[in-house]
Amino acid sequence: MAGAEKIMLSLLIIGGASLDVLHLQNETKKSSGGAGMYTALAAARAGARVIMFAPRPDPMPPELAPLAERVIWIGPIVPPEQLPSFEIAHYGNGKAELVSARWGAEALLTLENLPNEKFDADIVYCGPLADPARQLAFIRHFKARGYRTAVGTYFRAVSNFREIVRQTQRDADIFFCNENEARGLWDFQDAPRVDAGKLLYVTRNVEGADVIQGDYCTRVPTIAVEEFDPTGAGDTFCGTTLAHLASGAHPVQAARYGVAAASEMITMLGPTALLQTTPAPASPRDARVQVDRAQVARVASLIASLPDVTAFDFTGENFPSVNHPVALDFFFAATLERI
Repeated sequence: MAGAEKIMLSLLIIGGASLDVLHLQNETKKSSGGAGMYTALAAARAGARVIMFAPRPDPMPPELAPLAERVIWIGPIVPPEQLPSFEIAHYGNGKAELVSARWGAEALLTLENLPNEKFDADIVYCGPLADPARQLAFIRHFKARGYRTAVGTYFRAVSNFREIVRQTQRDADIFFCNENEARGLWDFQDAPRVDAGKLLYVTRNVEGADVIQGDYCTRVPTIAVEEFDPTGAGDTFCGTTLAHLASGAHPVQAARYGVAAASEMITMLGPTALLQTTPAPASPRDARVQVDRAQVARVASLIASLPDVTAFDFTGENFPSVNHPVALDFFFAATLERI
């Protein structure tokens, strides 16, 4: 999107923020956390306008103030001590353990507490909830109202509520999970597939992420970094990918941005990388694709020498006006239609 005005599209994210304890190799740290928080911050950093439906603490803890500044935070007001809290141990190489979980006010995320309004949102995402049945209820609620829906899960939900999670995946337009969760859902007897028009993203730690469209799977490779805190890596991938999907990016290209953001995020504590004011990481270029500049120059020289070739600026009747912001999009759409 370099050289073009960035369009701010909206996401509604259902899922909360938490105050966590992280065991990272030889040290223990406190950090803000929560799937909703990581997803929302990642989407906001990628350029989306984010509305987050989650319990909102009053007074606002200092750890969560940066989140409140970056998203439109709606939801029931609760005292800070009622926020969810998780204790997570990381052992390296993608291995982690949820030592303890206090879901707290997350139980307030219900359809009854959802503001009765039409949301300006291109995609509605429901993050992992303690009760997967509430996820399914949210997805069906918004699907019935014409929204594009997305959902994520976690391993304990897959282990204890497998059929509900599978039904949620079938109902949603976009589904996110990691490799362990995917194995719990489908046993991997056959590669997972999705219906036409739907997407399945499976993150695979150091191997990157799979983008599954119908029967076809595309592997997006990871980016080698020195891992410090992998908490929220999957949610960062999710939020970044959703922001780019909302802006019209191809599902695979959106995942490339998601992998880049997640790779950067795990090098710092908690959401530190997502709070930077610098632009989000760009999608890495495929080293196999190179422009043959000499060939481009030869073709250009040949075209310039042909007497019957004249310039056409693609403006005028039935074409965009000069300097119209979507002139390039019009050109490619018209070209594709003729192929």
